[in-house]
Amino acid sequence: MFQPMNIVLIILLFTIILFIAGRPRSDLIALMALLALALSGIITPTEALAGFSSSITIMMIGLFVVGTAIFRTGLAKMVGSRVISLAGNNENRLFVLIMLVTASVGAFISNTGTVVMMMPIVISICNGAGLNPRRYLMPLAFGSGLGMFTLISTSPNLVIQEIIVKNGFTPLSFFSFAPIGAICLGVGLIGLLFLSKLLIKDTERAKKGKKGNSLTELAEKYHIKNISYKLEVIDSPINGSTLAELRIATNYNVNINKISRQSSRFSKKRTDVLAGPANIIMNGDILYCQGKMQDIRRFAVENKLTVLKEHTREAFSTLNELGIAEIYILPESKLVKRTVAELYFRETYNVNILGIQRGGTHLDENIKDVKLKPGDALLVQGKWSDLAALDNERTDLILVGQPLKEAAKVTLDSKAPLAAIIMIAMVLSMVFNILTPVMAVLTAAVAMVLTGCLKNVEEAYSGINWQSILLIAAMMPMVTAFDNTGLTGEIADKLADSFGNLSPYALLAGIYISTSLLTMVISNTATAILFAPIAMKSAMAIGASPYPFMFAVAVGASMSFASPFSTPPNAIVMTAGRYSFMDYVKIGLPLQIVIAAVMIIILPIIYPF
Repeated sequence: MFQPMNIVLIILLFTIILFIAGRPRSDLIALMALLALALSGIITPTEALAGFSSSITIMMIGLFVVGTAIFRTGLAKMVGSRVISLAGNNENRLFVLIMLVTASVGAFISNTGTVVMMMPIVISICNGAGLNPRRYLMPLAFGSGLGMFTLISTSPNLVIQEIIVKNGFTPLSFFSFAPIGAICLGVGLIGLLFLSKLLIKDTERAKKGKKGNSLTELAEKYHIKNISYKLEVIDSPINGSTLAELRIATNYNVNINKISRQSSRFSKKRTDVLAGPANIIMNGDILYCQGKMQDIRRFAVENKLTVLKEHTREAFSTLNELGIAEIYILPESKLVKRTVAELYFRETYNVNILGIQRGGTHLDENIKDVKLKPGDALLVQGKWSDLAALDNERTDLILVGQPLKEAAKVTLDSKAPLAAIIMIAMVLSMVFNILTPVMAVLTAAVAMVLTGCLKNVEEAYSGINWQSILLIAAMMPMVTAFDNTGLTGEIADKLADSFGNLSPYALLAGIYISTSLLTMVISNTATAILFAPIAMKSAMAIGASPYPFMFAVAVGASMSFASPFSTPPNAIVMTAGRYSFMDYVKIGLPLQIVIAAVMIIILPIIYPF
């Protein structure tokens, strides 16, 4: 028979293996671990469910709601775009402003949400200034984690706060992390200012000053420039049918971009209209189409259409009259693992998919049957108003690639000042201990809904990243299992014996490095949940103050840059920046090592042993 301690280790090992494999989803893996611990009798049902009522879990839910309100009112985007626009065409000034703005916003709002909000702004400003976005997007992702100035900056901060309070020590204040965050940001900014230049190849440096990603360049990038056709409708069976009824994109893999129609029966003058689901095909219409030649011909033959012109530039030129943009599929999007046809993309969003890129490879075979994956880039076309509407789908996708004047348009909702007041009141109530952190966040979340900063409760729920919430709540019982079987104490004693006998610095280094390494393969929150109790007991075992060790866990779990999969922000910018895995190793690993060395020296100075 296995000893309880061994059962816990086996469950943990399989959990880590599944996390590394990335299958199934991380929240489901955590739930499986929770059930395994409960069914094996290591923890009771009450202990298994305790994570769902934890103050950390409740605070994270509230912070997601508050962050959603800040985004939906346009407040965060307005501030970010206004500040970054001050950089003009100066590369280094833009770099510094991106880092400072991202870190500042990320100190109060989720890192993932910050990157989702900032990425379109950064890409558009780079395109407008003729700068290469590759140099800025990875620092953008890293910067969202570097600014850990506050208690609510990252979930590991909340984790160590709970362990500190649980063990009877004085709670951390709202800005206890500010000195650490300032140092991390300073080191990161200086390091990335030089390291980020390695992301731009010599051939790309030569293009500096050239306005990037024009509509024509986007079309060339997705290989659609020379696959445009004009088809005339004369006595066709599709006369009188709407595009929604015909489902041409699904049935033929052909996109109808524009319809040219005679203004009247007695006039040769034509009027062009954007093709949308509600458009009715009429006799004499000329359809501007895009697709592969064999698909176009099959569509024409089966519906008795006349091919007027092949490989025409005229059809593509109409895109300037409409709108063209790129969208990137987010890691936790409901669009993932579903085909374009299943999603009824055109009917749902009123835009055409012109092309798909995955990892730098253009997918042009049967787009309708392509199952979308996280990080896929889609080139879409439609009215600017419909493209702007896609910007509201931020839990599923990021809209980028519009001209600067379109992407920089921010409608400051009348509720934005009110959202700012609620946010400031929440922070002040925590700074001056008017309310406990969890009550301050919940009060702010409810206030955002009641005051109309969010349209309704449903919108508040839609902004919550339930996968992250389930992951946090389901991993907490692992700590209980460690405590129940004595694993926490045993690991802490071994760490104290191995490193503590050398010096407290050695123990601090051991905890920091262990946390940092594990964060590269599993989520930073899960790592902090596992290591925070161990760090606490290790410090107590050698009679040292727990604070530097707890900060080592929080910083080590948050400063993970060497992998695109260690944090959601790293993964989000991967496709847009055309980064490879080795780009993260080349840029992120040196930064991670330097920050680790600095923190191991600095932490005991700020928070003595």
